[in-house]
Amino acid sequence: MKERLFSAPGRVEIGGNHTDHQHGRVLAAAIDLEVKCSVVPNDENVINIKNEQYGSFGVDLSCLNVQEDEKGTSSALVRGVSAWFAEHSHTIGGFDAKLSSTIPIGSGLSSSAAFEVLIGNVLKGLYGAKVSPLEIALAGRHAENVYFGKPCGLMDQAASSFGGLSMIDFEDPLDTIVKPINADFSGYALCVVATGDDHADLTPDYAAIPEEMKTVANHFGKEFLRDVDKDSFFSKINQIKHLSSRAVLRAIHFFEENERVLKQADALENGDIPRFLELVNESGRSSLAYLQNVFSSSNPHNQELTLALALSERILTGKGAWRVHGGGFAGTILAFVPESLKDTYNKQMCDVFGDNSCLFLNVRKEGGMEVL
Repeated sequence: MKERLFSAPGRVEIGGNHTDHQHGRVLAAAIDLEVKCSVVPNDENVINIKNEQYGSFGVDLSCLNVQEDEKGTSSALVRGVSAWFAEHSHTIGGFDAKLSSTIPIGSGLSSSAAFEVLIGNVLKGLYGAKVSPLEIALAGRHAENVYFGKPCGLMDQAASSFGGLSMIDFEDPLDTIVKPINADFSGYALCVVATGDDHADLTPDYAAIPEEMKTVANHFGKEFLRDVDKDSFFSKINQIKHLSSRAVLRAIHFFEENERVLKQADALENGDIPRFLELVNESGRSSLAYLQNVFSSSNPHNQELTLALALSERILTGKGAWRVHGGGFAGTILAFVPESLKDTYNKQMCDVFGDNSCLFLNVRKEGGMEVL
């Protein structure tokens, strides 16, 4: 039987840090790093995965319930995506897949989301499911939230599934609006700097952000901050600061960041790169001071991300932009580096964080897909 090829890209978050889980807006782009696989269907009703990076394993589709001892594994993601398809009346079946990936695990470039989107596209391609890129993203989020056990929004899966550079509005998660953005980054290199920090044991830090934001939303009788009137929030801070001042600061970040995404998209579409870079830096400062996701409060002596941001500021002030990337607390920062400073920036960051710590990326037009 002829092998079929499938691919799904990683992603970078350019704007909208921790806004998606509150039904906010993000600016995100698929990148030219990918997870791909060659696949043949089987009649065993088992999904068999072979890959050095993810490990070799099989998932029996006759059991689609959450497996507690499977949480935190790639098997859980496969089972979770398959379960979502089955729960939504889509045909599923077994296949044998040989995987390879150019997305470094733990790099903040969403290797997990790309893997989920890849599995969704394989099921769609082999078994004829009539699913949209958004539905594949929803299947991935379901797998990660329920089966893998990690609370996350929908940005990573949506960016990988749709491809390109987009502003994504999650005001109605079941009717997410994806607006392609035309941008010309000529003269600048898009760079992700891996600081070497480990994401292990940081789930409580990640989980605290949506929990605290929702605490503020609940005070106003809403489930998500997107549904809270911004002016009402700011006029009543004296009434809610008892919830925790950090929760209030994180809510302030959300309201400002959610509007900042619109400004970034407008700047890009108008070709105003200096204004766009200024807004990227505003986003970074807000994440550092208000969202407070640049280092873990449980380990304040380890501040690799803060160090990377400080060094970037020293090199790029007045010339580029820099900000924490993705979930934060560990992992990576994102920088827009003038081509004239690319070698200087690369050398200075690699001197501190190790060889090959800088990944220079391009935006990939295609999302999750079958390679024909």
